[in-house]
Amino acid sequence: PTYGENLSCNILERNLVVNKRKIQLNNNRNMKKIISLLFLSFILFAGCGKKEFDETLLYGKWKCGTLYEKYVSSGTGYTWDTADDVDESEAQSFTWELDGEKLTQYHQMEASSAVVPKQYTVTTLTETTLSYTSNGKTYTFTKQ
Repeated sequence: PTYGENLSCNILERNLVVNKRKIQLNNNRNMKKIISLLFLSFILFAGCGKKEFDETLLYGKWKCGTLYEKYVSSGTGYTWDTADDVDESEAQSFTWELDGEKLTQYHQMEASSAVVPKQYTVTTLTETTLSYTSNGKTYTFTKQ
């Protein structure tokens, strides 16, 4: 090999070494990005646990338009709708439980012994506001 060929080979070897280092650096940077994204994802999803609500805030009478619901501390309750010309004394009774954000009302059917559960997802429960969703519809009650 001539001097020019040696020089070309040396330049090519150096370029290969430099490119190899760049690839290694890029791989290290990519790995850091991947690890950072995984860590961030873990932090975000770790906080996505089941919501908890204070059951005692549910006790009392709630109104949403013409619909009323009353929750008693014993796990019983009543519902009525004044649009149907029904008042509290004629209300349908139910039992209920609140597990995390899941509110379930168990309605005893009058014509049979069947018990029909109705499940709701509570989104807000404060001293003055109760909001829950069911089948894509949101209901917002105010405490009476």
